[in-house]
Amino acid sequence: MIVSTRGEYALRLMVQLAGKADYTALKEIAPADHIPHKYAENIMTALVKCGLVEGSRGKNGGYRLNRAPEDYSVAEILEAIENSLSATSCLRSGECPHADTCPTLPIWRGLDATVHDYLSRYTLKDLL
Repeated sequence: MIVSTRGEYALRLMVQLAGKADYTALKEIAPADHIPHKYAENIMTALVKCGLVEGSRGKNGGYRLNRAPEDYSVAEILEAIENSLSATSCLRSGECPHADTCPTLPIWRGLDATVHDYLSRYTLKDLL
């Protein structure tokens, strides 16, 4: 499992939003983590599409969380942005011609479960 820069930035942006009470402009939160504005826009668009945040246009617009910070797990955020946190391609694609006979598949499934369980223990509230 490798978390991309996109995943790292998404988590950091979500933590910043968790510390805000209302809609917050991207220009206020992206520079704090040295995230290029265009890249932050792209990430926020994906987070809106995944239903993790709400966006609003206009003078008092910006982004905000849909739920309380304690209701977001780190696993949920990273899986939404990364699409998968699986360590191997056979588990990421869900298609492995050797799944029925693969002696290593239980190891990879166990690793994936361990990673998911670990990241699920932490919420945005924990990171504030």
